Amino acid sequence: MKNFSTVLGFELRNYFKNKSYMILTILIGILAIAAMFIPRFFNLFGEDEGDAENQSTYALYDESGVLPEELIQAFFPGTTIQAAASAEEVKSLVENAEADAGFVVTSPTEYQYYVFNKSMGDSDSMIFTSLMQTASFARYCSDNNLQYGEIQQAMAPEITSTENILGKDSGENFWYCYALVILVFMLIILYGVMIATAVTQEKSNRSIEVLVTSTSSTSLLFGKVIAGALASLFQVGFILGGVLLSYEINRSFWGGRLDFLLHIPAEVLITFALFGLGGFLFYAFLYGMMGALVSKTEDINKTAGNVQMIIMVVYFLVLFQIQNPDGMIMKVTSFLPFSSYSAMFARIAMGSVTLAEVIISFLILVLSILGVGYVGAKVYRSSTLRYGNPLKLRHAIKGVFRKN
Repeated sequence: MKNFSTVLGFELRNYFKNKSYMILTILIGILAIAAMFIPRFFNLFGEDEGDAENQSTYALYDESGVLPEELIQAFFPGTTIQAAASAEEVKSLVENAEADAGFVVTSPTEYQYYVFNKSMGDSDSMIFTSLMQTASFARYCSDNNLQYGEIQQAMAPEITSTENILGKDSGENFWYCYALVILVFMLIILYGVMIATAVTQEKSNRSIEVLVTSTSSTSLLFGKVIAGALASLFQVGFILGGVLLSYEINRSFWGGRLDFLLHIPAEVLITFALFGLGGFLFYAFLYGMMGALVSKTEDINKTAGNVQMIIMVVYFLVLFQIQNPDGMIMKVTSFLPFSSYSAMFARIAMGSVTLAEVIISFLILVLSILGVGYVGAKVYRSSTLRYGNPLKLRHAIKGVFRKN
């Protein structure tokens, strides 16, 4: 491809000379890296008097007197139980934020639960129900001269288990897999639109008429796309790489609290880099092709909207199926070039996949990139001197193959 290196160098200089791009990349990277070092200098997770201040407080009015204090503490360890004189007092304590929640026991088998704002993970009501059931069972044993401890041991003996994970721990890998899928989606959307806009701007200001006389359309399109890929790789590598490295350095100070998000195995990162870059190039060529079909930047959404729709469908499909990485939907999408960049990565991180499947999927993706790049370059060439209304993609592709 004639003059490819010239186009690539020119496009890269435009990225790295862009002050907002460089300042944003460096600033976010430095701040994120610095955040990883905070626990090294400040005792954020140490046990101190602050833990007592954060202790939960529950208000309790036991009208029937059916709950032994020791049983309450067993079900709510490390919690302050504030006795109330009435149901109204419990309600008042919760409303005034003097208690995190409140319970009013009206009979041995009935209670009311008070909470001001109930969170999605609130399990206090379920725990209190178990407390009431246990207390009721203990009373039954006492009333009938039964040995509560012996019966409880017989009904619920202590079981010792050892967990041996022979494959992958999906629960442990879920969050960083989820985050990386979102990251590559954002990069494709952000840089894809930038590439499409750059192509369209050259047509709108007629500079394309000069460019096509000095270099090939293939060099122009490939130079723009690969420059965008390198710019995104630099940005993600600097920020994400710096965060992961600085977290590993300070992991002991964090107490492993961010392992679920930042302690990523090397093979997962390598897979993410390969398939993420492949998916980026695939869609970048599509965006470049879409940008070549119009002559005004305000018309980009008319053509690029279809690509964005595909990206959004793939994004939500993978996220909804990410907890079932070995399901049929994920298996199929992991081989399609439109979705393999995220679906295959999710299967590798969380499911069972053979090396042969990974290689086949990656080869399909690479061949698809070359195919889209070839067709995109031809469309770019045939539409460079076409101005006016946007050209429909199917007509452009038909024209390319008709000429060949």
